[in-house]
Order: sequence, then structure tokens, then C-alpha cells
Amino acid sequence: MQHKFARRRAGATFVRLSLVCGIAGWALASSDAMAQAPAVEEDMGQIVVTGTRPIAESEAAALEIQKNWDSLVTVAASDSVGRLPDQNIAQAASRLPGISVERDQGQARYINLRGAPKTWTTLSFDGINVVSPEGRDARFDSIPSAIAGKIIVSKAVTPDMPGETVAGNVNVITRSAFDYDGFHLAGKGGLGFAELGDKREYEGALVVSDRFQTGIGEIGVLLSGSYYERNMVTDNFENDYEQVSQDRRPGYQSRFWAHEAENKLYRLTRKNWSVSGRVDWKPDADNSISLRSVYTIFTDDEARDNYRFDLDDRQGDLVANTAACPTTVNTTPTTSGYADVCIGNTPQQGAVYGIDIRQRSTLRAFRQSIFTNTLAGDHEFADGWKLSWVGNYTESKDDRSVVGEATWDSPSTRTLRPTVAYDFSDPNLSRLTLYRTLQLASPTRYTAGAQVTAIDDFTKPLSGFTVLDAVDTTKAYTGRVVLARELEHATLKAGFQYDRRTKTADEQQITLNAAQAATIMPTDYNQFSTDQAFLGKIPMGYTFRYFDTDKMRAASAAARAAYAFTPNTGNNYRVREEVFAGFLMGTVNYDWGSAVGGVRVEHIRNHGFATGVTAEASQTLAFPSLHINYNIDDRKKLRLSFNSGAARADYDQMRPNVVISDLGEGSISGGNPAVKPERAYGVDAYFEWYVKPQGYLMVGAFYKHVEDVLYRQSRVFNSHAPDGDGFDRSTYIFTGIANGGSGRIYGMEAAAQFQLEPWTESLGLPSFLGGFGISANVTLNNSRVEKPGVDGIPARKVRLPGTSDFVYNIGGYYEKYGLSLRLQYQNRSKWLDTIADTLADAGDTYWDSDDELDFSARYAVTKNFEIYFDASNLLNHPGRRFSDPGSLLTATGIPSKSTTGQTIEWERFGRRYTGGIRVTF
Repeated sequence: MQHKFARRRAGATFVRLSLVCGIAGWALASSDAMAQAPAVEEDMGQIVVTGTRPIAESEAAALEIQKNWDSLVTVAASDSVGRLPDQNIAQAASRLPGISVERDQGQARYINLRGAPKTWTTLSFDGINVVSPEGRDARFDSIPSAIAGKIIVSKAVTPDMPGETVAGNVNVITRSAFDYDGFHLAGKGGLGFAELGDKREYEGALVVSDRFQTGIGEIGVLLSGSYYERNMVTDNFENDYEQVSQDRRPGYQSRFWAHEAENKLYRLTRKNWSVSGRVDWKPDADNSISLRSVYTIFTDDEARDNYRFDLDDRQGDLVANTAACPTTVNTTPTTSGYADVCIGNTPQQGAVYGIDIRQRSTLRAFRQSIFTNTLAGDHEFADGWKLSWVGNYTESKDDRSVVGEATWDSPSTRTLRPTVAYDFSDPNLSRLTLYRTLQLASPTRYTAGAQVTAIDDFTKPLSGFTVLDAVDTTKAYTGRVVLARELEHATLKAGFQYDRRTKTADEQQITLNAAQAATIMPTDYNQFSTDQAFLGKIPMGYTFRYFDTDKMRAASAAARAAYAFTPNTGNNYRVREEVFAGFLMGTVNYDWGSAVGGVRVEHIRNHGFATGVTAEASQTLAFPSLHINYNIDDRKKLRLSFNSGAARADYDQMRPNVVISDLGEGSISGGNPAVKPERAYGVDAYFEWYVKPQGYLMVGAFYKHVEDVLYRQSRVFNSHAPDGDGFDRSTYIFTGIANGGSGRIYGMEAAAQFQLEPWTESLGLPSFLGGFGISANVTLNNSRVEKPGVDGIPARKVRLPGTSDFVYNIGGYYEKYGLSLRLQYQNRSKWLDTIADTLADAGDTYWDSDDELDFSARYAVTKNFEIYFDASNLLNHPGRRFSDPGSLLTATGIPSKSTTGQTIEWERFGRRYTGGIRVTF
């Protein structure tokens, strides 16, 4: 977005961030200078911030940008991006008001703006929307915070922003050589460790820039690079619940049994690289041309030992019976014990006899990259005419390849399988105790024998081996031209933008059965594993052996040499999207403030292709908006806005093919080329007070009406079209994107930001107390949308996925005498993850409340040299996902008992500590 700052009576005022910046935007100062208050002076119509106190000055600069913006934004400027242990853009932005994150393996990945779904947030580099490697779900963990000079988060959409921006846009402003007075060099190097598994972390960054006066104008050149490596392990357990068709004893309607219990034991190495370059040419005061390239890479090398206990392996042993029965414990049942209340088993505690261990040893090599290249120009002409133009090419890749996955399964003989005593009564622990399985005199009766500690004492023959090559590539082209005219009290803009995005999914696989797999690797797991001790801390109730990653790579190489890949045609597709957009907008300046209004019109064409199938669709949408910025005085503003947008389904959700699985009860998943975008119309009312001499208060309310809500629907397929190979697939469950009904989300947010320095003298406080500062923000939400009835489940009201009832951040800092300390806490309440259409999977799923406490310390030894220490995830609270069938039971007329909160996923990641040095010249 190109922004024109609000006019003052004496003329336009521009903000220039003249911080002595480091790689993540830090500013260093000498110890003596740190004692001074931040200096902000006016010079020839510019506000110049001189580098004396990094946190205070960055906050002041960010607030100045925010105050003068023509719509509702929040800004993380310069040093604020690097003042906490924020290695990616999601974590850095999460400190701002109204922003929460969704995490993966403890790392912030997706951004929710003001509680809205993550699909409503778009990502931009220098104002150009960038397609994430995953698609429309913009992943921010693949973007290092080191590339950002500042982050501008727009919460109210203007006509010059793409219509797919519903909740808002996160605009990463890359650094330019013109941000500095002349030659600039900054570097960073550090190392650390994660306490869980005692794993190492490494980070480094470098930026070099200079400005050159030439005969054709001034040229600025900037080069930067960054590297971050995080080695870690994860504590994990997962339970998948279901209603059991054979369980018909009284109370069965609200009973949900864990049909599978598992541990996923991760060994991870995650890395972020970034390389960026920028050349700016200013031939004169009225013209500038910029060439920018950013290349970011995120890799996730994952070794996962997965032990799955198939508790419902012999579900058919149980015969449906509606009569009540005694529930005393019986350790010699005629059934396997699964879902059998008549032997004393309950969904929380019990025993299952002779079950299958389904073990998976998986080595993945995920790689996501974004390569974006922009050529842009800004030109001013006589009579107030301005022209800006942009051309961009971006290529995003999502490599989901699996180096190798070996499978090991228990034999069919029940006495070679374990008996498992389970206890799921603690939501933070899945207790599994393993025993030998003994057959009694009756051939259908089994009991538990001696306890077994080492799971590898059970026979688990090699059953298969898989190699997957899967790469999704998205190529995007953007061209934009904007013509503006400056009038005495107004600015008029007209623009045209063309976007073409093509996503191609290419999957191929080698799948080997047990006999084939035996030709490339050992069939005895003990010969495929190591003696390394368990690296986590969760009490699992059994010991195991990690698989050997070198032997996995050797097996993969052997499989590639001996066998051919086969395309996964059900997952291969190409989707192309073209957007023709035009907008008209005007900014009118008054003595009391400004008004910005206009409309954007987009014509969208979609074309999908899969093997033997094509689909096309088109639509024209209009997005009006109006923003009023009322200056109560020179420090207080009232902002009112109306805006609209449309979130389109992701590219893979619009593909014209399906994937069929005949395993178990069978399933079908696929795309829906005819799905409509979900429309949103919102209003905002905000009051901002930029307290003099330093401080900030904000309170605001927002409301959005939503139509044609997008959600993943599951229903019976009810068609014989995909039948074949002897399978009747009409009863399979189909899962795909669908439109729901209408709804709304509304809420309020408030923020405060203060530093004690300006008031120490008037309050009679010692000068050293002036180093204290505080920032806090809170967002409250309420969302409800209509979910249509499916397969006998009536229509009902649900939350919007990804919305928390509240989100808040609170932090304090101390900055004086060269010392900088900062402590930050953030918390969000539970949020809806998936919406259920049937009771098959125990209802809707939620992520439990999430919080994190981080600490950072810096000390400026000299104005050029700084040492730092960061501590992350100090509370080490787990991530927990749970199922809640309550609303479905109520919708079907079944009284909802105490079934809420059945844990289906639990992970803990440990604390992390990093230290190092920063230099600036």
C-alpha cells in the first residue's frame, strides 16, 4: 500500500526513521547516551529520530507512523522487531495489539487478526501480496524477522488493497540503503540450546549497505542475509475418539472411546535462511526506481518415531446389546475389551487385550521457499500528478517429500501382541501400560500376563516401505499502475492491477510391500535402530529405540535405485487464478482530519485441471470502503471505517479431482471448483490518544458480517460414480470445502504504551527509574456463524474457526545506562480448530488456551558493540487439542454429559536460551 501522510497546516509531514539499525532493526548507543531521553526533532519538515534509546525510540517512531496513516494500522518499527527472541515474522507481529498466532512445534506459524480466521490475513512484501508456499493460508514462520525494517499491519482495508484481504494485511517493509545516512554494516551471531533434549540453536545475520552519488543521481545498494537453526525434540501423545456402533448399552449416546492411542516422538532440525538485495535509484527529487529481491527458505528435517496402539483392532468382538449390564472389572473377557462397559471399561480407564502396534519410522525433508522479485517506480510531475508502477514475479515452493517411511505391524496372532491398560483421566497425560497377552483354555478368552517395559520386545515385522516426492509450485505475476492527482485539499487515485497465479501439485511415490522392503533394509527393527536414550521427559510407560536416520537414507537410496516412482494422480493438479482489478479512491483533507473512500472491482477467473478433468469458474466482485479520521486535537484521533472483502478457497480446495481410500470404512476427499468465496462487511470505531510527551492509549470496537462461510464439510458421498475394483463407495465419507450460512464476528480491543522517563522529574522520582516502560493490549471477540445441517445433524451455530474469546499481551522493559531488559507475556483463550458434521470423530475440536513468556537482555558495551541474551517459552506450558461433542449432542436432542475436554493431541517443547553479540558500524 502506498501511503500519503496526513497534511499539517504548514504542509505535508513525513516520517524518516533514522535509527542506527542492526539486522533486525536494533539501535545501539553508548552507555552514556542511554541515560538521555529519546530525541525527536523537526528539521525541514521531517521528523528525525536519533539513536539514543532503542526501545523507546522505535516505539515513538512506530506511533508516529501509525498516527499519520490514513486508515487503521498498527506498526512494529525498527528495534521492536529485534528486541525479543522473534526469529520469524509471526512471532514478531504477535506482540502487537489484536494479533494472535497459531503454533506448530512451539513456533508461531499463522496470524489471526482481531480473532478472525487465519485465512483472512494476507502477507505482503513492500505492498505486494505474496502467495505462501502452502497457498492462501499465509505461513509466516518461513519468513525470518531479520529481513524486516518494520512491519505494518493494516486492520481496515482500503480500495488499493486486494479484495482477498478480509481481516487485514501484514506488510513486511524491507530495508533500503536510504534508511541510513551512508555506509552501514551490522552483524549478529549467537548460539543457544533447548532444554528438552539438550539441543543446540545457532543464529547469524549480516547487512551491508551504502549510498553513492553518481552523475545520474544517487544510488543505494543493500545486501543482507540471515541464518537460524533450531534443533529440538518434542513430547507428544495423541488419542483419536469415536462413537462405537456396537456399544448400545444405556448411556451410549454420549460415550466416545479412544480407538487409537499414540506417541509421536519427534527429532527435528528447523532452519531459516534469507538472502535479500535492493538497489534504489533516485535520479532526482521527483523520481525513484527500485529493484528488490528476497529469497527465504524454511527447512524442516523431521525424524518421527510413531507408535500407534490400535485399540479398536477387534471391535467386531463386541455384539450390540441395548440391555444394561454389570460394570464390575472382568480381566478374562470374551471380547478384546474395546468399548465393553460390561467388563468395567470406561472411555477414561480400562484394558484392551491383544491389540495391534502400528509403528511408523518416518524421515521427512520439508522445504518451503519464497523467491520474490519486484521492480517499482514512483514519479512526480507538474500540477500534482503522480505515477507509481510495480512489476513482480514470485515463485513459492512447498516440498513435502518423505525421504523414507518404514512400517512395522504386529502379527495376527494375539498372543504375540500386547495387552494395554489405558488411563486417559488426566488431560495432560496418556498412561499406557503394556503386558503380555495370554490365551486361556477357551480359544476366545485372553488375559494380561507379565508387564513389558521395552516395546521392542514385542514382535513387529517389517510390513512396508514408502518414498514420497511431493512438490507444490506456485508461480505468481503481478502488474500494477496507479495514477494520482494532488489537489489543494484532496488526492485522487485510480489504479489497475493484474494478478496471475498458477499452482501445480506434483506427487509421485514408491510403495513397497513387506517382501520388496526386505530387499533394501533389515526386517528386524533392532537392526534398524540405535541405542540412544529417550530425549524427552513425558512418562510414556514403555521404552523404545529411535530409528537410525543414516540407515533410513540408505534404504531410501536403495529403493530409488531398484524401483520406479508412480504418480499419485489423485493428488496431482494444476489450478490457475487470474484477477483483473481496478480501483478508484479519494482522500479529502479537512481542518478536522481526513476522509478516504472508494471502491475496488475484481474479476476473478479460475481454471482447474487434473487427469481427465477440467473445471472453470468466474466471478466479478465489488469492494467499497470508507475511512474517516477525525482529529479531536493534535494528540487525539477518532477513526471510523466501513470495509469489505472476500476470502477465496485455497487452491487445493478448488482442484477438480478426488482422492479415494478403501482402507477401514473408506473415505473420499477432494476439491470443489464451484465453491463461492466467503464475503465479509465490517465497521470499525477507534479512539487513539498519543499522550504527550510520550505514551499511547487506544480503545476500539469492530463488527463484521459474514456470508457463505467456508468450512470443511464431511458427509456421506451418496453416489456410485467412484465405484470400482469391487468396492461400493457410495457410503464413504466425503470431505471437502463447502459454503455454510451467514454469521458475524464482533469485539473490542484496547492498548496502552508508556515510558516513565518523561514524568520522573515532575513526580520527584530518582532518574534511574526513568528507564521503566510498559506496553499492554487486549482483544475480546465473539463470533457465531450458521453451519448447515448434514446427514441428519441439524443446522447449528458455531464459532468461526481460529477465533479466541480473548487475546492479550503485557510486557515491561527497562532501558538505561546501556542496559536493556524486556519481559513479555502473551495469552489467547481456546479456539475452534475443526467443525464436525457427524459424531464419528467425537465432535468439534479446539485448541486449548495458549500462552508464552519471553525475556531478553541487551547491553551496549560501546556504540558499536552489544551483547544479548534471550530466553523463550519460559512457562513451558503444553499445546493441547481436545474434542467437544457437546454442541452436536445438543443439536440432535441428546443431553450433553461431561464429555467435554477429551484430549486428542498434547505436546510440550521445552524452554530455549540463546546468547550472542551484535555489531554496528
